[in-house]
Formats: sequence, C-alpha cells, structure tokens
Amino acid sequence: MSELIKAGILGATGAVGQRFIEALENHPWFEITSLAASERSAGKKYEKAANWRLESRLPDSVKDMEVVPVDPKKVEADVVFSALPSGFAMTVEADFAKEGFAVASNASAYRMEKDVPLVIPEVNSDHLGLIDVQQDNRGWDGYIVTNPNCSTIVMVPTLKPLMQFGLESVTVATMQAISGAGYNGIASMAILDNVVPYIGGEEEKVETEPLKLLGEFDGTEIIDADIDISASCNRVPVMDGHTENIWAKMSQDPTPEQVKEAFLNFNPGLGDLPTEPDPVITVRNEPDRPQPRLDRNMGKGMGISVGRIREGIRYTAMGHNTVRGAAGASVLNAELLHKIGKL
Repeated sequence: MSELIKAGILGATGAVGQRFIEALENHPWFEITSLAASERSAGKKYEKAANWRLESRLPDSVKDMEVVPVDPKKVEADVVFSALPSGFAMTVEADFAKEGFAVASNASAYRMEKDVPLVIPEVNSDHLGLIDVQQDNRGWDGYIVTNPNCSTIVMVPTLKPLMQFGLESVTVATMQAISGAGYNGIASMAILDNVVPYIGGEEEKVETEPLKLLGEFDGTEIIDADIDISASCNRVPVMDGHTENIWAKMSQDPTPEQVKEAFLNFNPGLGDLPTEPDPVITVRNEPDRPQPRLDRNMGKGMGISVGRIREGIRYTAMGHNTVRGAAGASVLNAELLHKIGKL
C-alpha cells in the first residue's frame, strides 16, 4: 500500500482506547493521526493525559501527540475508531458521520439501529451493504459500522458453523473478565474471592445481538435469525478473557465429532486482512481447555478457542474481551471496509 490511511481514536485515553493504539501501532494500512478525548485531557500530550496500563510499552509515536477534543473539526482522519461511552457515542458518532468520516465503533449506541451494520467480518461481511441504506436514510456523507458486545463476539463465530445443522436455540453462561468493566468498573474488594452473577444490560445484549449478526441481509434490511437465546452473565476474578459455557440445540442433532469438524473447517476466506486470525476457531482437545490465562492470546488475541465438545451439544468457548471483543474487532471491520473500497 503506497499511502497509509489516516486514523483517529475517540476516547483514546481509556482502556479500549489504549487497545486501539496497541492494535494500530505499526499497522500496515493505518496511521494514527489524531487522539481525541475529554476536555479534561484535551491539550495535553498523550503521555501526560493517559494512565497507560497495558502490558506493552506506550508507543513512542503517540507519547508526544497532543490530545484533541472529541470534535470532527479538530480530528484529522479518514476513519475514526470509537471507544466512547454509549450515551456520548449516540450524539458524537453521528456528528462524525455527518461530516464524512467512516466511524468504526466499539460502542453499543448504534448496534441495533436497523440501518447500521453490526459486523463480525468472518460471520456476516455482507451486512456492510447496509452502509448505502444508512447514507440514503440519514443523508450522511460518512457512516457508522459497529462491532458487537465482547461476550457476543466470543459466542457468535462458534454459532455460525452450527447454522448448517439447523440451529434452533442456544443457552449460554458467561464467566467474564474484570477488564470488561474498565479500569474503575469493579472495586477489588468486590471481585476478589468472589463471583458476581449480574452485569447490567449484558444478558440483553447477548440475547439480541446474535440474532442480527446471524440474520440475512435482503438488500434493504436485516431479517433476524430465528433462534431462541437465553443468557446468564457473570463477572469472575480473571483479568482478561471471557469464558462461556454454551448449549446448542439443532434440528439435525449432530454428533460432537461433526460439530468439531464444523469448527475446524470454518474458513470465511476474507483474504489476508492484517488483523484476521488464522484459524478463526481453534479446537482444544485437552479436557481442561480453553483457559483464559493459557489461550486468550491465540491469534494475537483475535482467535476464539473452543473445547469440551460433548453430547448435547455442549461446549466451552473463550476469547480475549478487550482485543477480539473490542478494539481488535473494530480494526478488523475497518480493514474489511478498506478491502471493499469503503475507505
């Protein structure tokens, strides 16, 4: 590629914003040209504005960048990656789309809007056809594309290969890492030696987002998949990596071996996107895998690991919630947008 695409990050100082910086550092297609955050951080050098908490070193390329306000007139970019809180994102992302920006959003604000693509590239890349519908409906020069909730995105790539067996219903119990709540989301005394069996709004997202993701795009709208989903979401004392126990009922009643083969043969064939994991799904044969500490970094954090495939069909899935489930998902969406000529 002769010229890098200019990329901005909205909410650049937060937990997901930092993951965006990590994902875009030395990216072969994108160059970080703007870091935007709250008025409290605007005007400061990024190194002073952000409390860098990732295992990786703060990249030299952004240390001295001046943080700008979250304002389309202040951000220099062709595509912006949004790590904004949902309430703020509803207004701000629209402002950027109106001004001609491509918005690759990790926020939940627009995920379930009828004319906004909710995309996992390996699952429903054709849903990006909604971009034209969105621009016609709203009169925007730009557009918004979203990725799903961090628990949804661990489960749905494993459900896609099961659609061939007539997937009818899914029950899932999640064991979600504390990083999914952000730096200040859970007090240490509340989660240490504990499991919290409630995450506000999470179960509703896990029960509704997959229906859109696994639905069919008819050229004008998404027809939701006809699947019953029941979720129970729990916070556990794990730093990174969401683990999910999944029960899937299918009309064809496949064997565990057939399900394993379906996972192994799942190959969406997107074509050399830099952030795309290969394979998308890794099948663990050990009886006690996957485990977050051992498996969350598969495919540089973008892979989904499954194991314990049993009669029923029952299995365990695990993925990195702040990479595959957040920043990495938005970056992969943007790579696909570029591939199809939308950037």
